[in-house]
Amino acid sequence: MMAQNSNPATKPQQQTVVVIYSGGMDSFTVLNRAIADGHQVHAVSFHYGQRHHRELESAKAVCAQLGVAHKVVDIRSINTLLAGSSLTDDIDIPEGDYATSNMTSTVVPNRNMILLSLAIGYAVSIKAGQVYYGAHSGDHDIYPDCRPEFVEAMNAVSQLANYEPVEIHSPYLMQSKADILADGLRMGLDYSQTWTCYNGRDKACGKCSACRERLAAFAAHGITDPLEYE
Repeated sequence: MMAQNSNPATKPQQQTVVVIYSGGMDSFTVLNRAIADGHQVHAVSFHYGQRHHRELESAKAVCAQLGVAHKVVDIRSINTLLAGSSLTDDIDIPEGDYATSNMTSTVVPNRNMILLSLAIGYAVSIKAGQVYYGAHSGDHDIYPDCRPEFVEAMNAVSQLANYEPVEIHSPYLMQSKADILADGLRMGLDYSQTWTCYNGRDKACGKCSACRERLAAFAAHGITDPLEYE
């Protein structure tokens, strides 16, 4: 059974779902998409030692405002095993547009397989039928664990790993960040409630690839990003 990447405007049958929610604009849209789809949503966020962990504060605030059940799971101890990423180690965050040449340093080894595995286990424990996961087409070139082949393979394993099959649902898997923003704007979402910058400072840097991709998405719609930038 392949991971879903259907039109997010098509409402599936109501059920209990888990949403992997980082606090960034993509997962913020995914969270609200799951709510708009009519599901009973349980959000889960992970502190894995990311230098931009302030995104977790955004996640907490949004879930409190929406009345969504929310867990923040501290898995920082895994960084004794997973070295070499500029998101978790003392390595400079690359600047410039997304490109394989400068963004491979931001890959955290096996991160999304680990996070999905934990979210699937959580889904089984609360009898949730799906895990919503915010991979999108802009990540495909840089991050192997955001590519359709990975999502589909993980979804196939998720059908077999427990007595209760759990589906990985990636509503924006084949869509761009601008497409995700478009769906969020249709839902009337306030993106000042999100954090994207890979640098964990008081204001977004505007220079790292994550910031530049975010700014480009807003520019594509002719609107100004509500976040404050340095």
